[in-house]
Amino acid sequence: MLLVPCPHCGPRNSADMRYVGESHTRPDPNNTPMTEWRDYLYMHDNPSGWLIETWYCRSGCRKYFKLERNTANNQFRQPAISFEES
Repeated sequence: MLLVPCPHCGPRNSADMRYVGESHTRPDPNNTPMTEWRDYLYMHDNPSGWLIETWYCRSGCRKYFKLERNTANNQFRQPAISFEES
C-alpha cells in the first residue's frame, strides 16, 4: 500500500487518490504549434529519481496538489504543494 501525504487530509491510501501525472507548465494555447502541444500531451520524461507530480484527493478534500516523489522507491518529500485547479 502506498500512503500519499495529502496536505489537507493527511496520509491516505493511494486508492483514495488519482495520480494526474508529471507536473509541467502548460503551453499557451494561442501561440503554441501543434508539435509542441503533442509533446506536452504525450511525451513524458519518466525519470528514475525525484519527480514533481500532481495528485487529486478524490475521497477526501477533493483538491489537487503537487508532491515530489522518488520514482525508484516511492518516498515522498514534504511538504506537499497545495493549489486550486481552475
